[in-house]
Parts: sequence; structure tokens; C-alpha cells
Amino acid sequence: MANNIDRRKQTRIHVRWPITVSIDDGSIEGETRDITVVGMLINCTEPLRLNENYRISISPPNHQNIDLSCKVIWSNLYSTDGENTYGMGFCFVKVSDKDRHFLSEVVSTHHK
Repeated sequence: MANNIDRRKQTRIHVRWPITVSIDDGSIEGETRDITVVGMLINCTEPLRLNENYRISISPPNHQNIDLSCKVIWSNLYSTDGENTYGMGFCFVKVSDKDRHFLSEVVSTHHK
């Protein structure tokens, strides 16, 4: 797994894709704010535990869902439009080769 310095060197794209986080008693809806091939920033209304792993399903437009195992590496509460939302940074723990290839293609295409 890449360290924090390596993660910051990754090309990131700003996208707002719907996500669903699986938790013990259900799920939490949110959206990506930016994504790289090794991690992502999401916004949602529920806080998630730092250093915990979660199953997250991302719904990119015109593509099947991407199911990932991700770890919360940082979390921050901030307010937008009067609503409290949590911004959280995740590193990808487990990504299929097919999904990693898709993310790599999307990031390189959007970045140009």
C-alpha cells in the first residue's frame, strides 16, 4: 500500500459519482468528490470510523458499479449549504483488476 506522500502524487480527477457504503446495520449514501487509482474523497452525512475498512459501491455514469474494499485514512466535518456533511479520504484495500483498469482509464482520460 502506498504511503501518504505517494498517494498525494497520484493524478486525481474531480467527479461526483453516487456511492453506497455498507455498514453493520444497513448502508450510507454519499458521493465521490475526487478519485485516483489508489483512493478517493467522499462526502456523506454519516461519520465513519477512522482506520476501519468498509465495502463501498461506486456508480460511475454509463458503467457497472465498482465494488471496493476501502480504509478510512482521514475524516473531517464541514458544512455546505447549511447541512453538516463528512468528508472522508479512503485508500483502496482491494480492487479487481478490471475495476483498477477502468479507474486508470477514466483518470487518464479526464486528466488530459
